[in-house]
Amino acid sequence: MPQIELIFDADCPNVALAREQLSQALAIVGLALHWKEWPSDDPKMPEHTRGYGSPTILVEGQDVSGAGQIDGTRSCRVYATTEGLRGVPTIKAIVSALSQAC
Repeated sequence: MPQIELIFDADCPNVALAREQLSQALAIVGLALHWKEWPSDDPKMPEHTRGYGSPTILVEGQDVSGAGQIDGTRSCRVYATTEGLRGVPTIKAIVSALSQAC
C-alpha cells in the first residue's frame, strides 16, 4: 500500500471533493480507502507535506499533479486540466500516481 496523504485547509471549499476523487481513484486501482490527512496548520505535519496549497494529494511524498512545494503562506490550489482550471486533481491524475506507486 503506497503512502497517501491529503493536505488541506479546514476552510477550503474543495476538500470534500478531493476526498471523493481520492476515494474513487483508490477504488479504481483496487486499494483500500486509507490515507493520512494533514491540516495545513498542524505544527506536527512532516516537512515533506509543508508548502502545498489546499487541497493537495501526495502519493509516496509526490504531488499527484507533479507540482512541487512553494514558499509562502497557506493558499487554495487550482489544477490545470483539459477542461480548464479546477479546485481538485483529476481522478486520472490520482489513478496514474497510485498505479506508478504500486
